[in-house]
Amino acid sequence: MRFSENLPVKQKDFKMKQFIAFVNKEFLHIIRDNRTLLIIIGIPIVEILLFGFAINMEVQNIKVAFYDPTPDSVTQGISERIKQNPYFSNMGNAQSMDEMEEAMRKGKLDLAVVYQQNFQENLVHSGQAAVQLLANSSDPNRGSIAATYASAIIAGYQRDNMDLVQIPFQIQTENRMIYNPLMKSSYMFVPGIMGLVLMIICTIMTSVSIVREKERGTMEVLLASPLKHGTMVFAKTIPYMVISFIDFIIILLLSYFVLGVPVNGSLILLFLVALIYISLTLTYGLTVSTLVDKQVNAVIFSAITAMIPVLMLSGMIFPIDNMPGVLRSLSVIVPARWFIEAVRKVMIQGQGFFMIWKELLIMIGMTLFLLLLTVANTKKRLE
Repeated sequence: MRFSENLPVKQKDFKMKQFIAFVNKEFLHIIRDNRTLLIIIGIPIVEILLFGFAINMEVQNIKVAFYDPTPDSVTQGISERIKQNPYFSNMGNAQSMDEMEEAMRKGKLDLAVVYQQNFQENLVHSGQAAVQLLANSSDPNRGSIAATYASAIIAGYQRDNMDLVQIPFQIQTENRMIYNPLMKSSYMFVPGIMGLVLMIICTIMTSVSIVREKERGTMEVLLASPLKHGTMVFAKTIPYMVISFIDFIIILLLSYFVLGVPVNGSLILLFLVALIYISLTLTYGLTVSTLVDKQVNAVIFSAITAMIPVLMLSGMIFPIDNMPGVLRSLSVIVPARWFIEAVRKVMIQGQGFFMIWKELLIMIGMTLFLLLLTVANTKKRLE
């Protein structure tokens, strides 16, 4: 009787020990698997740091310059206030409006402060003088906030100095948005969406396609074919290049006809930028395929090293100038950053080849580097 009463207790203890053993076994499996540990622990750390530092809705490091045809004490006082504000970076004084507009086209300025001629004289005689604020609104949020900051500083100067003179005066500010007068957010997001979509298709799909051949054991059969290894791999990437280019054209058409985003620059130059970027992302997909052996690992590795940097460090959503120095330095190696900058310059600002040669050269250099890395990794694996 006692034996039968103790039997269920022993069975429960045995099952509990089994359960604990399975739990311990799973913990050991996770701890021994470096990739799983990286995903479980590494991703939350990276995400919180990136989101914590990159998501900064304050607009900082606003590059501002001044055009003052007839300098006087009032215009100099306003300029000094703007220069001393921590949100602005002083880029100096322009000698002409042409020089100011050229700097704006080259992306060297976010805001231009243009004073009316004989500013102080008009203020004394008529009680009114005008300041024009030219803001680069290809990024509508940055452009509007930059103009708002400057307007608030000018209003503060007027309020502080009103009691110092007997004649009341009014400084009128006129905001003029360059490149995006309607302040459409689509002007900012369309180039970023292009960079993200092409990165997903080219990198993830290409790497998964080649790794799939490894998993199925058909890669050895392909390597044994009369085609050279490089020719075979190039042949597998051609479909993804065609599909990616078609996707780029679809996004471009939808942006123009549905969202109303103009193509102010050369369409041929825009296609050239897309072709170079697609080649770069395809090459990165090939590089990933030489580093992993499973499709799941290819997707995870591509997502971590390609998609997240595009979203966080390319300037697609969060302005690069707002980021800390470390993240700004990291953004240099993100291919989408240079693609997005080039597309904005050509598509939104209507600039030509000589304004985007730097972005094109960097993307070509990245492509050649990844190609050499892919070839080296492939030879090592074959040996």
